[in-house]
Amino acid sequence: MLDAMKVSELAHALYRAHGDTAEAEAAKRARESREKGDGADAENWTRVRAAIHQLRGPRQK
Repeated sequence: MLDAMKVSELAHALYRAHGDTAEAEAAKRARESREKGDGADAENWTRVRAAIHQLRGPRQK
């Protein structure tokens, strides 16, 4: 499992690279890892997705 600092670094990098679609990209990677049977990697991507969600903040209407 990745430490909190690495999760944050990955979240920021993914957000810079994918913008508003970063959260969906992290979810896709988590799903792909689960499908391959790699639960640890899937959990890491789930944590990255949560960190991206925090970065984005509340959605505005």
